[in-house]
Amino acid sequence: MEGNNTSAAHQMARLEKLAAASKELPLVMLNINKYRPEVEFPGGESYTAYMESISYSVGEVGGSVLWRAPVHGSVVGDLEGFHEVLAVWYPSHKAFLELPNAGGAREMFRYRRTCVEEAHILELPDIS
Repeated sequence: MEGNNTSAAHQMARLEKLAAASKELPLVMLNINKYRPEVEFPGGESYTAYMESISYSVGEVGGSVLWRAPVHGSVVGDLEGFHEVLAVWYPSHKAFLELPNAGGAREMFRYRRTCVEEAHILELPDIS
């Protein structure tokens, strides 16, 4: 990830290829977030607004936030200091790629830039 907060070009190219060839299979994006101190996770005003904007924009592309959980610590690997994990369901890769154009997305990405210090997002199959 460029700056540990956005996708690299090769990552986006892989998703675009999957979206073009996909059978519209649902997927889950597992977000591991470290927030900036001024966000005051989990009760700060900007954090709350960011979570509301995520729910709204993801809903605009047919997805939903499945769950959010605070991180209590890292057991293996170097993820110390991360605050939260979010599981976000999308009906397809195409829907995920439409997120930047969804209603409220400009605000959501503005909050992301101001709230998230570092993020890792893992693509998972929908196993429900």
